[in-house]
Amino acid sequence: MPAISFQSVSKTFLIGQPGRGASLKALDDVSFDIEQGEFFGLLGPNGAGKTTLISILAGLSRASAGRVKVLGHDVQTDFANARRSLGVVPQELVFDPFFNVREALRFQSGYFGVKNNDDWIDELLQSLGLADKGDANMRQLSGGMKRRVLVAQALVHKPPVIVLDEPTAGVDVELRQTLWQFVARLNREGHTVLLTTHYLEEAEALCGRIAMLKQGRVVALSRTSELLKAASSNVLRFKIDGELPAALASIARVTGRIVQLPANDGLEVERHLASVREAGLQAQDVEIRKADLEDVFLDVMSGRSNSDGSPVPRIAPNEGVSA
Repeated sequence: MPAISFQSVSKTFLIGQPGRGASLKALDDVSFDIEQGEFFGLLGPNGAGKTTLISILAGLSRASAGRVKVLGHDVQTDFANARRSLGVVPQELVFDPFFNVREALRFQSGYFGVKNNDDWIDELLQSLGLADKGDANMRQLSGGMKRRVLVAQALVHKPPVIVLDEPTAGVDVELRQTLWQFVARLNREGHTVLLTTHYLEEAEALCGRIAMLKQGRVVALSRTSELLKAASSNVLRFKIDGELPAALASIARVTGRIVQLPANDGLEVERHLASVREAGLQAQDVEIRKADLEDVFLDVMSGRSNSDGSPVPRIAPNEGVSA
């Protein structure tokens, strides 16, 4: 039995007045399963439908078509059991300003019928760097500390399935490290984890399998290792002062002075560097690295193929796509 099953899920929003407005299809026939014990990544640009899909999973929104199940429990017809199996960390910082941290966690436990779990609450506070904040009012906490409390609230009833929607957005490096160490431990103990993030290095390091959404559709679904194999084999990286020639700019990833170009062999590296020299530019700090998940993501989102002409694989066979 899958931990999470999305079965032909579609979601259409109506914009404007009924009968005279337009419609927006946020999700279009999304189907895939996440197996128990997986650490699964859901990636996509802003507006791709990730949060809409998670809202449907959490029962906060209703799908226009299709079904979603959590450990066999339909999120609409068996909501209570489905929700009890989930721990969701939302993007937004939502908190009750009238309670301290420990009180907030006790109330959250009560929503799931969990009592006398102070030992687990203490462990959560310790593991998430909140041990000295138990008696602090939620209003007194920084944004990063509030984010830690949201994670603790999602885990307070020990859910078998954990959903993390951009959990480290805008937080410091210390929290990111603390959170991932703790979540990785829970995953090793058998918890299923579904992660959405714009930090692709996190997804590459943590997720065994990844789905990519674009305009509400699944455009890639495979093991992380297989997606990385499909990318250009090497990337040429250097710094310049000035603008790249148009031919290079069309295939480059440019961040400030840093330029990154796909390069499969030494001849292609030399061609790129020669083009830079011919444009009157000087390449500095030149290095060659292996392609990473960000390279794969950009290839998939742009629809580009590999330099040898083979297409970037979209959905690998036998990867848990529902019929």
